[in-house]
Formats: sequence, structure tokens, C-alpha cells
Amino acid sequence: MSATIGSAAPAKRLGPLANVIFMSRWLQLPLYLGLILAQGVYVYHFCVELVHLVESAFGSQQALAYLVESLGYKANPIIGADGARIGYEQVKGLNETIIMLVLLGMIDVVMISNLLIMVIVGGYDTFVSRMNLEGHPDDPEWLSHVNASVLKVKLAMALIGISSIHLLKTFINADKMPDRVILAQVGIHIAFLLSAMALGFADRLLTGAHRPHR
Repeated sequence: MSATIGSAAPAKRLGPLANVIFMSRWLQLPLYLGLILAQGVYVYHFCVELVHLVESAFGSQQALAYLVESLGYKANPIIGADGARIGYEQVKGLNETIIMLVLLGMIDVVMISNLLIMVIVGGYDTFVSRMNLEGHPDDPEWLSHVNASVLKVKLAMALIGISSIHLLKTFINADKMPDRVILAQVGIHIAFLLSAMALGFADRLLTGAHRPHR
């Protein structure tokens, strides 16, 4: 009896050497698992920042001192009787600038977490094994058309967004930042922009080269 039309073709068997080389892609699995653990650390860092922000809003000077130190403010510390730092002379309470800087830092954490998800899910699906998420209610829309080239462009765009957040934090706190640091961050941001433009242009050239001519 002839084979049914439209039936799936039998899987092609690989030779021993080709099978070993192809199976080597699973060596990347610990890398993606490590990124998941790193994202857990980032979630913990986000929660710590959020708790200190809330405590500072309710008047905790120790939480405010932690936020000021993490933001890089230059101020004279106030030392308590036990020798611990309990505040800063120039910062009497939670103000709009500190809140904005903390929120920008939290947004930065969220953007980096999104970047990690993009690398973990997209990289695993592209380079290790198909996840077969078609039909799943939470199937990411961008995953259906992602490949190595698209993933690089998306990563470059995400890095630009993260760099923009850092640059905005620097501009808000510019009076407490050295000029060379501001210039360096502007230069790095411009380098990210140029790199993303170059990747997008190269991807467009490659897409055009592989497109069939009519």
C-alpha cells in the first residue's frame, strides 16, 4: 500500500560522529539554568530595594541611608552611638529625586530581567531544543519568528533601553557625578546605538540577499 499523502517523513538517522556533534548543543543547558539562577538574584535585589523604599517612606533613617549609599550620593554620614551609619547630613528625608532614582533603578532591573527571559527562552528554543509552545496561552508572540539574527537585534535594542535608564539616572544625579563619568556613559550609549544600527543594517542586507528575486 502506498504511503498516505501528507504523512510525516520518517526522522533521518544521523551517523555516530554527526550525532555526537549535534548532541553537544545540550552543553548549553547549564548556561541557561545559570541565567535562571541569576534572574532569581535580580528578583531578590528588586525586593530589597522595594522594601527599603517603603521603609524610607515611613521614616526609617537606616533604610534611607541604604538607598542614598546605593544611589552613589556624596554626603557626610551620620554615625550613631553604636558606630553604625544611621543617615546623611545632606539628606533629611525621602525626596522626589531619591524616589525617582530608586524607581529608575527598579525599572532597570525589570528591563534586565526581560533581557534575561529573551536570552533564556529564545536562545534555548533556537540553539538547544524546540519548546513546542504553539497553542499555549502564554506563548510569547516574538518567539514564533525569532532566530539568531533577530535575537541579536532584539538584544541590542534591549541594551539601548538599559543604557538609556542608566544615562537618565546619571543626568538626574549629574551634580554629584564626575564629568568624566558622564562623558563615558554618553560615549557608551552612543556606541550601543551605533552597534544596534549596524546589526539592523547587516540583518537587512542578509535578509535581502536570501530573498528570492522575482
